[in-house]
Amino acid sequence: MTLNGIGKHKRTFGEWLRSRDGQKVLVITAFLIIPLMLLLVFTYIPFAETIKFSFYNMKYVGARKFVGLKNYAKVFSRDDCFGALKLSLYYMGGSVVQLTLALYLATILSFKVKGGNFFKGFMFFPFLINGIAIGFIFKFFYTRGFVFDTVLGWCGFNLEDLPYWLKDRSINNISLVGTSVWRYFGQNMVLFIGAIMSVSGELYEAAMLDGANRFQQFRYIILPSIKSIFVLNVILSISGSLSAFEPPYVITDGANGTGTYFVVMHEIAHTQQKVGLASAMAVVLLSIIFVVTILQKLFFKYVFKDTD
Repeated sequence: MTLNGIGKHKRTFGEWLRSRDGQKVLVITAFLIIPLMLLLVFTYIPFAETIKFSFYNMKYVGARKFVGLKNYAKVFSRDDCFGALKLSLYYMGGSVVQLTLALYLATILSFKVKGGNFFKGFMFFPFLINGIAIGFIFKFFYTRGFVFDTVLGWCGFNLEDLPYWLKDRSINNISLVGTSVWRYFGQNMVLFIGAIMSVSGELYEAAMLDGANRFQQFRYIILPSIKSIFVLNVILSISGSLSAFEPPYVITDGANGTGTYFVVMHEIAHTQQKVGLASAMAVVLLSIIFVVTILQKLFFKYVFKDTD
């Protein structure tokens, strides 16, 4: 009862729902439920089904036979599956080159450089090109007697002394890795530039007053300040090297020992129709990426422990 003797009106659910407070809760709930439902339907349920399929010998259509962990054993015993995992080391090596080149150029272009904006756009442009289109470009670029061989011929190299860039097993994977480096280093560079430009200029002034050279400024100011972006770029690059697909699939179709893990997985799933084995390969790859990501975070936490 109120002081006037009149009972306080209690709102019904419908009245509350039409009120300002109810509308706020409704909007917030809708914005939460819709993305979560999409995530559940298109990510978590398919992932759970992939794990389930990995325990069966099955095709897309037809009977299924439960085989337990046999598919996982095949991933590490089959030459094509395990060999594709070892091939990822080429792309990991390429990611190191990619990050080093991106960080070096980002450090230079973060300061006033004549034509710096032009070079930033020029080097970032390959990342904007579709991966399939890049594959076709480099397929002709590396073809015997075409663009790359012609340029080397202008530099004095004899065509007969040059290797077959896409057929020679000693060089073909390095050629494909070079394609990935060319495409992605611009993206890493732009991320590095954004992080470096956020560093206060007063730190550089204080360092110069103390007699620090450019390398010391990079080691003790820039690198610790961009720790988060550096770790992010490393994680993205290593994860991308484990899941490389477009260059070997479009340029060589996985021939001559260039089939990466994803190319082999595609062949097993869609050509050989061994869905259970392909699902096991997907789960193994996800596990490897998860473990590598954790190890990277622990490594950089130790490396940068004095900069926190």
